[in-house]
Amino acid sequence: MRLNEVTFDAGPPIDGYGPGFFRIGGERVDGPVVIRAEGVAPWGGYADAAALDDLAGTIDVLFVGTGAEIDHIPAALRDRLEAAGIGVEVMATGPACRSYNVLLSEGRRIAAALLPV
Repeated sequence: MRLNEVTFDAGPPIDGYGPGFFRIGGERVDGPVVIRAEGVAPWGGYADAAALDDLAGTIDVLFVGTGAEIDHIPAALRDRLEAAGIGVEVMATGPACRSYNVLLSEGRRIAAALLPV
């Protein structure tokens, strides 16, 4: 079987994560983050919906990583994102990171809002 190295031309990949941090494009980033093709920005968590408003029209799907365990996001946040035309996929942070990387490698229009584990 031939294996090919994955390239991430569309934006920075998530290289790893740990307690309270992420490693994104080779750089350590502490705390909750929003990551998209244009780069990485701090995120204030569920109460910081304004940080996600800029994603409208630029992405099709937002992966929301809820920490070590899957959890519901506030209904008002989900409603706000969906009203802006953003598909929302909620999962634990680990699966959200992996899903983000797979779709990023395919060149898809995605972003992730991630709470640390």
